[in-house]
Amino acid sequence: MQDLRDHGLARAEDMARRLEVSTRTIYRDIAHLQASGLPIEGEAGIGYLLRPGFDLAPVAFTHDQVEALALGLAYAERAGDPVLAHAAREARAKLQAGMPRPEDRSLADAPYFSLHARMPPQARALREAIRKRRVVQLTYRDGSDRGSDRRVRPLAIWSFPEGWMFTAWCELRADYRTFRMDRIVDLAPTAEIFVETEATSLATFLARDTCEGPAAPAPPVRPAQFPISAAPDPAFGTTLPNP
Repeated sequence: MQDLRDHGLARAEDMARRLEVSTRTIYRDIAHLQASGLPIEGEAGIGYLLRPGFDLAPVAFTHDQVEALALGLAYAERAGDPVLAHAAREARAKLQAGMPRPEDRSLADAPYFSLHARMPPQARALREAIRKRRVVQLTYRDGSDRGSDRRVRPLAIWSFPEGWMFTAWCELRADYRTFRMDRIVDLAPTAEIFVETEATSLATFLARDTCEGPAAPAPPVRPAQFPISAAPDPAFGTTLPNP
């Protein structure tokens, strides 16, 4: 169903290649879905099309809301993380399918693009560590090229035009620290799960008077979320607490 949302009219041969199954399996599964009442049109040898409106109740967005969604999805799709890029394309297809008049407000054709610095390879491991609350073992070089080994509890990832950073509770310093990803020498999530307390939480970090970093969302952020701030910072790497 998601493949049909993503590609519109889809041939069984193309679907089989993308989903890594046989064409016969596609024919059988499509026939089963059609018999179950799902609105799939087409037939073997021609192609299949999922009629709009399936799965979601009609969602009415203003033009400004559609453009905001399009900009956010473009950002996620261009960030460089293939998992986030795929998720952004799936989210776009789901939202588009739920619009009452999708032809009037197309997320796919919105003229918004992201030229932001691409997400470094360490970001994917950090994103997963934030979601699963895993302690991360880190080897880091600071602005004076001094190396250190840390055990940190990652809390948030920050996005700047100049690059990427992440904030964590550092067990070595017993305090919050923000690290530039381009200065990471080595990073390895451990199997250890950390328990977030009020003293070590992201909400506390964001509320601290000493934090002069980028603007963050005002409401408290649940630890399982993946908070991103895209606010520019002309003094990249110097205004957040130094590691």
